[in-house]
Amino acid sequence: MIGLVDCNNFFVSCERVFRPELRNRPVIVLSNNDGCVVAMSNEAKALGIKRGVPLFKIRDIVEAYDIVSFSGNHRLYSDMSRRVMATLNSIADDIEISSVDEAFIDLENIGNEKLAEYGVNLVKKVKRDVGIPVSVGIAPNRTLAKVAARFAKKYPGYKGACVIDTVEKARKALSLTAIGDVWGIGPRIAKRLTESGITDAMQFADTPEDTVTARYNIMLQRTWRELNGDRCIESDTERPTQKTLTISRTFATDFYEYQDLEDAISRFAANVAERLRRRELYCVELTVFIATNRHRTDREQYSNCAQRTLLDATNDSIDLCKEAKMALKSIFRPGYGYKRAGVTATRILDKEHVQPTLFEDRESKERRKKLMVTIDNINCGGIERVHLASSPSMDNCTRHERVSRLYTQRLSDIIEINCRK
Repeated sequence: MIGLVDCNNFFVSCERVFRPELRNRPVIVLSNNDGCVVAMSNEAKALGIKRGVPLFKIRDIVEAYDIVSFSGNHRLYSDMSRRVMATLNSIADDIEISSVDEAFIDLENIGNEKLAEYGVNLVKKVKRDVGIPVSVGIAPNRTLAKVAARFAKKYPGYKGACVIDTVEKARKALSLTAIGDVWGIGPRIAKRLTESGITDAMQFADTPEDTVTARYNIMLQRTWRELNGDRCIESDTERPTQKTLTISRTFATDFYEYQDLEDAISRFAANVAERLRRRELYCVELTVFIATNRHRTDREQYSNCAQRTLLDATNDSIDLCKEAKMALKSIFRPGYGYKRAGVTATRILDKEHVQPTLFEDRESKERRKKLMVTIDNINCGGIERVHLASSPSMDNCTRHERVSRLYTQRLSDIIEINCRK
């Protein structure tokens, strides 16, 4: 059996750990520049607030219901995620982290009769040790475990842990699961399936195999097999290698000076490199794009992009920053106020498909690789302690008027306790 541990309303839960007075109050977390809602508490969801809605559109609701809003504090969230995963590591034989708030755990050594108890105890331990509420879905495969986790989160009677261990339980759960809520089925595919009359997961599971094989790609065929109880998706690594990776930002104020824009592009390139290293990926092409504020119709508009093809596939921050700055220099035009910029890595390869070139300096390349590993190790835990001089922090370039403190990472931000006699 496989278990999926899913943190409930993770961003909101991280804020509530250090602000217990916010429990049972509607809370939302905002995107960069405090523009859109990216996470909501159950209380906020009950008020009709949806993910992605701009803050200005719900300002009346926020004021009327005294909704607490936070700027995204991703350093805090990253550290709290690390703590959750460390707790899971202490009690599970094998875990696979799939996102900042989710992880699969191997439960092969747990007897079927003890699975529900194990799941409930896991929920209690994470809550006690870290303060984050989690839901656990347990099933024969990953897709059904995802379904089970949704039920564990939705129905309090499960006490945070739902087990799907029989065909009857699976069919009942699938009949209550919308096709768009199935892991691996995105909005476009869900719309296509709905138009063909398939509205829930059970209808898709009951579709004849020859029809599924003829109409859908291999990944959707695997999803169909898993809904029918097979185990054919062993890990996220079996899914296709990521094709692109983008880091971009909409700035709080327009950038007119080249140096300001170069600092931003260098930062984005360094972040792209770090994420590539984290996933053991490499890129062959890098694209830089810049754009003025399209909402300022009273100003002349300009946008452009430039692509650089690298001599070697790399995830080295120094290399990618150098190429990104060369690309920016070719498209920057003075006199414009730039509102948005970004860096995209394309032609991404995994380490098995990286081919060395004939004239590469292996010794120098190995030194740089060790340097990148050292930087990543120093910066582990979500705190950036060192960075390239050419890629300074971008904290001042975005609006974070509602950001909470770094309770777990900055001594001056630790929680305050008032003791009264």
